[in-house]
Amino acid sequence: MSDMITAELVDLGLSADTKEAAARALAERMVALGRVTDLDGFLADVAAREAQMPTGLDGGIGIPHCRSEHVTEPTLAFGRSAAGIDFGAADGPADLIFLIAAPAGADDAHLTILSSLARQLMNAEFTDALRSVGDAGAAAALIRGEAAASEGSSGSEDSVAAPAAASAGAATDTAAAEEEERPFRVVAVTSCPTGIAHTYMAAESLENAGRDAGVEIVVETQGSAGFTRLDPAVIAAADGVIFAHDVPVREKDRFAGKPTVDTGVKAAINRPAELITEVRGRAERGEVTAAATSGASGGTPVERAGDSGEGYGTKLRKWLMSGVSYMVPFVAAGGLLIALGFAIGGYEINEAPSVMDHFVWTQADSWGALLFQIGGVAFGFLVPVLAGYIAYGMADRPGLVPGFVGGAISLTINAGFLGGLAAGLIAGGVVIAIQKVRIPAALRGIMPVVVIPLISAAVVGFLMFVVIGKPIAEAQKGMTDWLNGLTGTNAVLLGALLGLMMCFDLGGPVNKVAYTFATAGIAVASPSDSAMKIMAAVMAAGMVPPLAMALATTVRGKLFNRTERENGKAAWVLGASFISEGAIPFAAADPLRVIPASMVGGAVTGALSMTFGATLRAPHGGIFVVPLIGNPFLYLVAIAAGVCVTAALVIVLKGLRKPAPATTGAGEGTTPVPSAGTKQPVAA
Repeated sequence: MSDMITAELVDLGLSADTKEAAARALAERMVALGRVTDLDGFLADVAAREAQMPTGLDGGIGIPHCRSEHVTEPTLAFGRSAAGIDFGAADGPADLIFLIAAPAGADDAHLTILSSLARQLMNAEFTDALRSVGDAGAAAALIRGEAAASEGSSGSEDSVAAPAAASAGAATDTAAAEEEERPFRVVAVTSCPTGIAHTYMAAESLENAGRDAGVEIVVETQGSAGFTRLDPAVIAAADGVIFAHDVPVREKDRFAGKPTVDTGVKAAINRPAELITEVRGRAERGEVTAAATSGASGGTPVERAGDSGEGYGTKLRKWLMSGVSYMVPFVAAGGLLIALGFAIGGYEINEAPSVMDHFVWTQADSWGALLFQIGGVAFGFLVPVLAGYIAYGMADRPGLVPGFVGGAISLTINAGFLGGLAAGLIAGGVVIAIQKVRIPAALRGIMPVVVIPLISAAVVGFLMFVVIGKPIAEAQKGMTDWLNGLTGTNAVLLGALLGLMMCFDLGGPVNKVAYTFATAGIAVASPSDSAMKIMAAVMAAGMVPPLAMALATTVRGKLFNRTERENGKAAWVLGASFISEGAIPFAAADPLRVIPASMVGGAVTGALSMTFGATLRAPHGGIFVVPLIGNPFLYLVAIAAGVCVTAALVIVLKGLRKPAPATTGAGEGTTPVPSAGTKQPVAA
C-alpha cells in the first residue's frame, strides 16, 4: 500500500463540517499529487455513490469511496476530525474519514489491498492507534501496515493475504473436522455496490463475531476484485447461511435448502452477533429457504425482502417494485406490438379474425392483425407476472406458483390490476407463513417443489374466488368508470399531478406508481380514450428532465462541469427515448435545484398534454412512436414547453448561487434518486 497513501494524503486536523466538504478537502490532496484529474467530476462520482447508501459506520468511521474515470491510480486519503462529521451512521458522527479512490479499471491486486484496509477498520487496536497518532507520516505508515511489518510481519501484502489465508484454513478445517460434537457452522456471502469497503468490513465483522460465539464461519466476499467460490463441501457441511448484501448474490442457488438470513451489508458490520443468533434460531426451527437463480453477471431486481431493521413500509415498496420491474417489459413489448398493429391495420384491427384462421402474406391487414394479436397475448401476462413477482419479492421462488395462480384468477374474475396487487401480497404472505412451520427433516426436500406450491395455491385461489375477489373487481370497475368520466379541469389537474410524480425521483418508486397507473389503463384490448390520454401525459412528462438538462448544458454550459456537459450530450438521446434516468447524474450532483425544476416542467407538460387531448396507445418509445400519437404536433408542443420551463429554472437557480468553488461537484445534500442497480429503463 506504499504507493496508495503517503504523508501528503493525511490530514490530522480536518476542519470540514460536512461530508461533502470533507470529501473535497481530501480529494484536493489527491489532485495535488496527480492521482485525480478532474476534482469536480470525481466528487460527483463520490456523491453518486453516497446517494446509493450512506458510508458512515458505527465506531466513528466514514469511508466515502467510488470508482471513477477521473482517478489515475488507486489512492487512499485519511482525515481526522476533532468535531466529527455526519456520514449517516446510527451511532453519530465520524472522526476517522477514509476517502478511497479507485480507477474505473482498477486491477485486482490494488483492490485486494484496499479490501485489507476495510478489514483493519474492524480492529479496535488499529482505530485507537489512528486516533492517538500525532504525525501524518506515522499515520500513513500505520495505514500501510509498516508498523506491523517492523514487529515481525511479512509486510502489507502478506497482511492482506492473511484474512484470505485464514478463511481458506477455516474452510479446510471445516471440511476435515471429525469431532463428535462439532460447533455450529455458518457460510456467509458479503457484497456491496462498489465492492471495495463494506464487502470486506462485513466479512471481518462476521468472522470476529463467529470466533466470539464459538461458531465456525467462512465468508465469501463478492467484491470488485472478483470472488473465490466457497468449496461445495464447506457449503454442504454448513448448518446455516448469511447473505449480507446490497447487490444480488452471485450463484445464489449453491446455498439452496439451508436456513438462511438475508439482510443488508451494513447489518453484518453493525450487528453480526444478532445475525449469527438469528440463523441458529432458524436452523433449530427447521426453516429453509430455496435460493433464486442468479447468474454471475446479474440477478433479479429484488433479491431480498429487506434488512430486518427496515420498516414494513420500506419492505412493502420493495415487494411491489419487484412485481412492477418484471411486468414493465411485458407492457413495453405488448403495447408496442398492439400500437404497430393499429398503425398497419387501422383502428378496426381489434375485430379481425384469428390469424390462425385467416392470414394472407401479401395483405397489410393480416400483418397488422398478427402484431395486434401477439401484443394481446403479451398483455395477457401483465397481471399474473405482477402478482407472481410480488410474491417472489416476498418469499423467493416458492412464491411464484401461488402468485401466478392468484394473478390469473384476478383476470378471470375481472379484478384486473388491483386484484393482481392483492393476489401477489396474499401469495407471498401465505408462503412466508408456511415456511415458518417446523417440519421433519425428511420432508424438507419436497417442501419447495410439492408442499408449498400445493397449499399456497389452494389458499390463494380460495381467497381470490370466494372471499375478496368480488369486492376488488367492483373497486376496479369504479376506478375505470372514474377515469372514463374525467373531462375539463379534472383531467388537466390529473395530468399535472402525474407529471410531478414522473419527475420526482426519476425512475424511483413514485415515478413507477405513476407509470404503472398509466400502463394499467391501456393494458386491455380496447382501452378508453381517457386511459390513452393519461398514458400520453405520463410519457411526455417522463421525457422532460433529461431533455431539459441537455438543453441547459447546451445553452449555459459554463454553469456545469465537464462531466455534466458530457452527460448532457447523452441526455438528448435518453430523453427522446423516454428514459428519464438520463437526468440522474444532474440530480445526484445538485438535487435542490434539478429536482424541483424538473417537477415544475413535468407538471406543465402533463397538464398541456391532457388539455390538448393527446392520446397514446403504446406504453413506451418516446419520439419514435409519435406517428402512433393522437394530436402529435400539440403533443410535441407540450413536451417542448416543459423542457423549456425546466431548463430555464435550472439555469436561473444555478446562476443565483454564490460562485464558490465548493458548490460545483459533489452537490448539496443527499439526493432522493434511487439506486440505478434495480431500475428498469422503460419505467422512466
